[in-house]
Amino acid sequence: MAYRFIVPFIEYFKSDEIEKKFRKSIEHILGEKPNNLQLYRLAFRHTSASKNSGVQGFKESNERLEYLGDSVLGMIVAEHLFKKFPYKDEGFLTEIRSRIVNRESLNQVARKIGLDKLIEYDNNRKTNPVNTSMYGDAMEALIGAIYLDKKFTFTRNFIIKKLLANYFDLDDVINTNTNYKSILLSWGQQDGKLIRFDIIQESGSKHRKEFIAEVYINEEALSQGAGWNKKKAEQDAARKACELLKIAS
Repeated sequence: MAYRFIVPFIEYFKSDEIEKKFRKSIEHILGEKPNNLQLYRLAFRHTSASKNSGVQGFKESNERLEYLGDSVLGMIVAEHLFKKFPYKDEGFLTEIRSRIVNRESLNQVARKIGLDKLIEYDNNRKTNPVNTSMYGDAMEALIGAIYLDKKFTFTRNFIIKKLLANYFDLDDVINTNTNYKSILLSWGQQDGKLIRFDIIQESGSKHRKEFIAEVYINEEALSQGAGWNKKKAEQDAARKACELLKIAS
């Protein structure tokens, strides 16, 4: 009889410990305490782990926060570049912003600040999360959560002082050619290699699809990449192929 009361008691302390650990992780990322912890919980809930919201037909995941964070991130980075490079044209600013906020860059930053350890997703997914944009999505959703929780000024400082200052060398970003598909095709032409790109998988909703591309060299599969459109998926696959082949950009 007593056992029936002990089990819920133990479970309560387990959940409380998990909550404290999660809060501490968010504090470490932000540099101060969050006001609304549930926003951050939602930011790390991937669509594969979405939960019923109580509203018929709507499941809660980090997609809405990702949408918001994408807009906030793009605008703040655009403003920062606009001020930093007062004599550069619109084409230059657009290209550099794109290199900073592209999915692969965000995936890498997300892993560096530990978001990969916080994301809630379905472990039975067929696609390995390392090969998808899951981490970059969570990065954008986190920014959306910060914006709602801490407002604009804090979010702007977080992006510029914590993300851009610590994880992006603007000189490297500017001087690095990120058109990996062009680099790979040029290498193949010089070495007489036949290079082909195939889209091997499409997933997601109508308005939020994800594509998986594969690179073949002389009809032999070499690498895969992911993106929200076919072009980005092919670029990601080409980037990984360049790394494997040790082709300098």
